[in-house]
Amino acid sequence: MPTPAIKVENLSKRYRIGARENNKTFREAIMDVAVTPFRRLKSFGRSSHREEDSIWALKDVSFEVQPGEVLGIIGANGAGKSTLLKILSRITEPTEGRAEINGRVASLLEVGTGFHSELTGRENIYLSGAILGMSKKEIETKFDEIVDFSGVEKFMDTPVKRYSSGMRVRLGFAVAAHLDPEILLVDEVLAVGDAAFQKKCLGKMGQVAKGGRTVLFVSHNMPAVIGLCERAVLLDSGKIVTEGDTQQAVENYLSNRGGSMAEVVWDLNEAPGDHIAKLRAVRILNSDGYIASDQFLSKHITLEVEFWCLEAGVRLNPAFHLYNSLGVCVFATGNLEDDTWGDALYRPGLYRANCVIPGNFLNDGVYHVSAIIVKDVTLPVA
Repeated sequence: MPTPAIKVENLSKRYRIGARENNKTFREAIMDVAVTPFRRLKSFGRSSHREEDSIWALKDVSFEVQPGEVLGIIGANGAGKSTLLKILSRITEPTEGRAEINGRVASLLEVGTGFHSELTGRENIYLSGAILGMSKKEIETKFDEIVDFSGVEKFMDTPVKRYSSGMRVRLGFAVAAHLDPEILLVDEVLAVGDAAFQKKCLGKMGQVAKGGRTVLFVSHNMPAVIGLCERAVLLDSGKIVTEGDTQQAVENYLSNRGGSMAEVVWDLNEAPGDHIAKLRAVRILNSDGYIASDQFLSKHITLEVEFWCLEAGVRLNPAFHLYNSLGVCVFATGNLEDDTWGDALYRPGLYRANCVIPGNFLNDGVYHVSAIIVKDVTLPVA
């Protein structure tokens, strides 16, 4: 068996609520020596902090990542994903357990992580390479690729503090991916970039993995996780819920999230609507016709709505709205054919309407489907 690139054993991290992380500068450490006696006097007679004053961001987490493997880390906000990557990046220390890392690590955890704000983009590229142990000559051989990938060539000699968040993440990812790290840790920073840049980053991570390097990828973009990762770890409240097949981990994640479902069905008495029409079901079908929360957008998908018409002689228009993760409506449709909208009158009964979205029509991402039934209103002629 090869030596794992990353080996995590019973890793736990506890934070005290309201307390600061104990990462002190030398000056702060000197000041602490001076004020500690007074703090002890102030706290005399008080009990130590209670267990309920603490929160376990991670608890007994164990897994291994082999060299060249791409592992997805998924879970809701607050599940412990970022804490895990900060420990692996040596930004913070674990409370319990250990993490063994075999290889040179490059991490991109937050926008501009590792950059010195007063230095220019050019200077930060050389600084990042030096931190990774690369010589000036090695960095120079990668410099043009980094600049070209980042797309911020015009601002190479501008201090990073004047960069926008998008420019920082572009340069940060370009540096992390091109300076030959053996292990690449990427948190949910790609959400800052536009769709084209995200696609380019995902392609680069795929190239990094094919080159035999290890990638840990934290993301809420489930299609990206499925397309990039062989295995995935699902975290919930700091603990591993699922480890193994990516598709299974994603399905477990989506099935436990409120509102992240591929089918919603109502009884007539509880269905949304009024005395004219009510929704019975909304479904998302993959290209094989099966209900699925996660879709490969390279293939066509079908949105399906079932509804009851409760009043005779009305004109109804079933429609779909598709919203991206920012809440922006990116797609809307309705049944506007002459024979069903305008002259056609519905009779009481159960109806079904479908909308087929072609493959490669939508960008990769998370979308929310809204189904509505609109009653035609005929305006009087003036």
